[in-house]
Amino acid sequence: MSERTNKATSGQNVPKSPKSKFRAKSQQEQTAESKLRMEKRGEQLDKAKEKLAKQKPPKKSGPVKKAGRAAGATVHGYVHGKLYEVEHENVGTESAHRSELVGEAALRSTSRYVKKQIREHPAKAVQKAESRHIKATADYQYRATVEAHPEMQKGGAVSRYIQKQKIKRQYAKQAREAAKQTAKAAEKTAVTTEKLAARAVAFVKRHPVGVLLFLACFLLLVLMQSCMSSAVTIGNGVVGAIGASTYAAEDADLRGAEAAYCGLEAELQDYLDSYESTHDYDEYHFELDDIEHDPYVLLSIISAIHEGAWTVDEVQGTLQMLFEKQYILTETVVTERRYYLETDTWTDEEGNTHTDTYRVYYDYYICTVTLENFNLSHLPIYIMGEDQLSRYALYMSALGNRPDLFPSSPYVAKYTADPVEHEIPEAYLADETFAAILSEAEKYIGYPYVWGGSSPATSFDCSGFVSWVINHSGWNVGRLGAQGLYNICTPTSNPKPGDLVFFVGTYDTAGVSHCGIYVGDNMMIHCGDPISYANLNTSYWQSHFYAYGRLP
Repeated sequence: MSERTNKATSGQNVPKSPKSKFRAKSQQEQTAESKLRMEKRGEQLDKAKEKLAKQKPPKKSGPVKKAGRAAGATVHGYVHGKLYEVEHENVGTESAHRSELVGEAALRSTSRYVKKQIREHPAKAVQKAESRHIKATADYQYRATVEAHPEMQKGGAVSRYIQKQKIKRQYAKQAREAAKQTAKAAEKTAVTTEKLAARAVAFVKRHPVGVLLFLACFLLLVLMQSCMSSAVTIGNGVVGAIGASTYAAEDADLRGAEAAYCGLEAELQDYLDSYESTHDYDEYHFELDDIEHDPYVLLSIISAIHEGAWTVDEVQGTLQMLFEKQYILTETVVTERRYYLETDTWTDEEGNTHTDTYRVYYDYYICTVTLENFNLSHLPIYIMGEDQLSRYALYMSALGNRPDLFPSSPYVAKYTADPVEHEIPEAYLADETFAAILSEAEKYIGYPYVWGGSSPATSFDCSGFVSWVINHSGWNVGRLGAQGLYNICTPTSNPKPGDLVFFVGTYDTAGVSHCGIYVGDNMMIHCGDPISYANLNTSYWQSHFYAYGRLP
């Protein structure tokens, strides 16, 4: 027999029933394990420090090399900023600039990646080992204090909350220290006024073709602003575009913000890993999304919200806000009324033996823990206005002009690789409707994927891109989602260039989840990550294919 009741809880400590199959570890056992863990991580830290001490210091870059790096980053950011200003009129120049952008970014990241990995690995190992040791020490000190003062256990959930806040403060302190240490070794990337001329000359010598493209962009800008009465105003516009896609914060603060966010995630992971040992329920069920984020998404969001240079201390509130919106933790406890049978045997005055069997009731607690990772890249549309969303798109398109900061990010390969090239046969372009669609769609090749984006100003998601293109090619359907676009189409098994193509299961959502524009020969143009051509014959697209649709 059982009676079920439901209640939500947040780390509530419920006593175990006498019949629970789980045995909670004693306070002494937990303290001993914590001490052993602290000592082990202390040994790991010592080994990491010894390895770092044996490493030779890196050779400092000369002034010429530093100037070259800064010039490349500056022009890179400028050119990309111009693309967004001339979004419709400068189709050919835009494509050429984007090709140069991704090529230069790839060369920079390739040349620096191996050197930096080899040079920084021992230091990173020390930082990681130190983080683990600090955390283990804090945990041991807490448990030792509780063991020495048993009265603290009466606090239950409150006591655990205090422990959680203590660990959080430890991580915050550690992040600040890591930022300070990184600042001492970080190379200055800001371009000073006194060195602009020399760096510009060096860039012209290295990239004559790029300079020609730059001048084309500049001339177009002059034409667009021809109504202005002063060349000074034009000059101010050019200066304002320089570095529009470049992170303004120092490297130390960029890395410090990433370290602080990783610290919050590590704390959450620790809480879940130790959940059964810190809670007293009879049965546990876990439904957990992965705990992960991309550093470039994080830094682009922060840089879009905080204009100009920022420090890691100034963005602590933003980091906490983003963390709370990305990770949604739900803890639900179901109480079942259960019983077991107990038998008593007794003898009466006449010597007769009797047996009585009866039920003994107890509460049985079943805890379900659910963690939803909302996906950090989906947040900007919900927390930003159009201006901030536009800045976010710019930062993501160029990875802040710092693809070397986090080379393991998948965005580095996506946004620095050459775009997929595809030549449309002239015969297809004889169809004026398709020609109009293609002309509009190709303007945005290379634009980053921005969840909820629906215009060149904010960039696009898949349905926002398709909606924009067809609305500027003869239709007026408004802003539709992927399912909405499918609903207005007529399914067809014989697609032609200009039809739409739909997919399901590309992410966790019901119905159609992705869409693109069919361009013939089993190819489509779509807002992937970034906007590009894609071959429909790949196993991925074949496995998610749903249907072709013809616009009304």
